[in-house]
Amino acid sequence: MTWLSNVRNALSAIVPAGKQQTPENLWHKCKGCGTMVFTKELEENLHVCPTCDHHDRIGPAERFAYLFDEGTAHPLAPPKAPEDPLKFRDSKRYVDRLKAARAHTGEQDAFINARGLIHGRKVVIGVQDFAFMGGSMGQAVGEAFIQGVEAAIADHAPYVVFTASGGARMQEGILSLMQMPRSTVAIQMLHDAGLPYIVVLTDPTSGGVMAAYAMLGDIHIAEPKATLAFTGRRVIENTIREKLPDDFQTSEYYLEHGMIDMVVHRKDLRDRLASVIGYLCAERSAAA
Repeated sequence: MTWLSNVRNALSAIVPAGKQQTPENLWHKCKGCGTMVFTKELEENLHVCPTCDHHDRIGPAERFAYLFDEGTAHPLAPPKAPEDPLKFRDSKRYVDRLKAARAHTGEQDAFINARGLIHGRKVVIGVQDFAFMGGSMGQAVGEAFIQGVEAAIADHAPYVVFTASGGARMQEGILSLMQMPRSTVAIQMLHDAGLPYIVVLTDPTSGGVMAAYAMLGDIHIAEPKATLAFTGRRVIENTIREKLPDDFQTSEYYLEHGMIDMVVHRKDLRDRLASVIGYLCAERSAAA
């Protein structure tokens, strides 16, 4: 009998009948160090590996749960946006890809907003979900971003955005690229209202999102060891014909070269956001 079988048998004696977990969801293999971690332990540790501190990718539900004060989170209904405007088809129809992504994540698209409180301060938070078609930016993401800005202005609250994306959504062509200037105008609306725009860069953030609203914040925070890039490492190396540093396009590299303001561990992020929001809101109130 193997060691794993002994563990399973021991667990079956303490887990109530009908609530037993399968080996597939009982353990999680860390992508950073390869250690097998109990799923429950990983969840309690905010999906951060207790061995190597690798930050797993998480979606809107998990972000809202640990960021907002208990009982204050109120998700915003996703805005309506045209679906499959180009009638796009590659190996699959675009509408079929959308259906599969919605079934997998339980969300309408890759960007979700919620309003609530962090340490008693009003805030609107937008989270990009990499699990939904790689967090790709299409018309629905652009509409959701603008919805978040409008909600922040209505609440007179800062807007905090968590980015995670492979870039623009190719199935929507030029319409996806148009979300870059639209989001830029929305950020200017937020500034005109005297409200802070804070960006938290998570793994990975790249492409058109990195070239747009991901790098237009008043404050840029990143999670540790996140991949942050406009284009791929190999493309850059082939273009400049030079070998890039091993830590190139990581949060730490960006911090060292002055492109972001801070790298914050997930367990400290809620408190750090509260501090930043308090400082920026006080500064803007004084300026007003």
